[in-house]
Amino acid sequence: MEILNRQATYNYFVESTYEAGLVLTGTEIKSIRNGKCNLKDSYVIIKNNEAYLLNTHIALYDKGNIFNHDEKRTRKLLLHKKEILKLGDKVNTQGYTIIPLKIYFVNGKAKILIGLCKGKKNYDKKETLKERDILREINKSNKFR
Repeated sequence: MEILNRQATYNYFVESTYEAGLVLTGTEIKSIRNGKCNLKDSYVIIKNNEAYLLNTHIALYDKGNIFNHDEKRTRKLLLHKKEILKLGDKVNTQGYTIIPLKIYFVNGKAKILIGLCKGKKNYDKKETLKERDILREINKSNKFR
């Protein structure tokens, strides 16, 4: 099961990516396994040399009882100290943003792929749409040959 942030590549130029672990509760893991997670408006901040994931919506687990989680709580990310310092430096000095790109599972553990991104202007977004349309037309014409 893979949950993607489709808006990320449309709104941002992704410079580099990092894989991080997530600190989650049991009901959050079960909801993610069911595919009930939304990364659309989420972002990562670095505070006190620790990385946190904000605004990620993980739906309440259907069979959860009083131990169910808060849907939009702040979640801690597990990264190496050098990676956190490098990301924090880029965000503070060069105007980058850290955006989650996808959540997936590796050996039963939830991992998140985060990207160091720069925002796109409107004309960049239009150019991206043109490139997609051209590729789609090329693939369509090659398919009929």
